[in-house]
Amino acid sequence: MEAVAKLNNCPTSPRKMRLVVDLIRGEQVERALYILRYTNKEAALRVEKLLLSAIKNWESKNEGQRPEDSKLYVKTATVDGGRQLKRLRPAPQGRGYRIRKRSNHVTLIVDSGNIDQLITN
Repeated sequence: MEAVAKLNNCPTSPRKMRLVVDLIRGEQVERALYILRYTNKEAALRVEKLLLSAIKNWESKNEGQRPEDSKLYVKTATVDGGRQLKRLRPAPQGRGYRIRKRSNHVTLIVDSGNIDQLITN
């Protein structure tokens, strides 16, 4: 049984967020939380909260089961570009340089099962 958690319009560029999300894709949940806790990036804090939310969503779907016993792992983790805020910065000789403040959407899917069997397929 899988559970989904989404984070929309996170004010971080998608490229910076993908660096963090790539670290936990396919990992067991305990190991992924450990990786995020000791990663020295701002995006890691947001992804850690999102992963904890996905675990809670899984617990609410599967009442009576513990996440530690069911071998939870991060099935998929995707980062898509969100909306861009477009601003102008003053530049020399009366010009204006465009600044794009990017945001992103993160989707985490947590599933239970034997991860070794899933990797070999």
